Amino acid sequence: MSYTRTSAGVVVLTVVAAVIAGCSGSSSGTQSSSGSAVSSASPAQPSPAPTESNPPGDIPDNQVYVTYRPTSGFTGFTVKVPEGWARTDKGATTVFTDKLNSVRITTAAASTAPTVASVTNTVVPQLRSQVPKFASPKASQVTRHAGQVVLLTYQGDSAKDPVTGKVVRDAFERYAFYRQGHEVDLTLSGPVNADNVDPWRTVSDSFAWR
Repeated sequence: MSYTRTSAGVVVLTVVAAVIAGCSGSSSGTQSSSGSAVSSASPAQPSPAPTESNPPGDIPDNQVYVTYRPTSGFTGFTVKVPEGWARTDKGATTVFTDKLNSVRITTAAASTAPTVASVTNTVVPQLRSQVPKFASPKASQVTRHAGQVVLLTYQGDSAKDPVTGKVVRDAFERYAFYRQGHEVDLTLSGPVNADNVDPWRTVSDSFAWR
């Protein structure tokens, strides 16, 4: 009888140990699973860069303009350009630049006044071969203080920045002024998204013959 009671006690202890081991394993498995779930969660994404308060290429509202009077070549006109912009002269072309914007003035002898048709058929093909990614040309006749002129608008890529290597998509306004055998082409350019409507109107309206 003593042997029987001892055997029964051993059986009971064995069952209890098995139950405890099972619970311990289940708890360990649960912790492991939970730990795996936490470690596989996606890391927090960085916040977007802050939006610039002034888009690149916007000419300040308080920009001052000065009158440009050519002293060589054809000198029979004046036009206002932004003060402080860098000036470059090359042949019959003078360019004023500041950061991403430019004002280009080119003079030439011409026997007839430019028309929407002549600009579309002659100037557009020339620019297509000169301006990288030339696109969206549209010629029209508009009125400025100097009178009726032909306006050609188009888009193209800027030259690569020598420091950053960045290329900017530019919008162009090319005004063709004509009088008595002389044509003056005024080209204004800047980034497509820049709001330079008023500055470009100031410059193009300031053109005057003398």
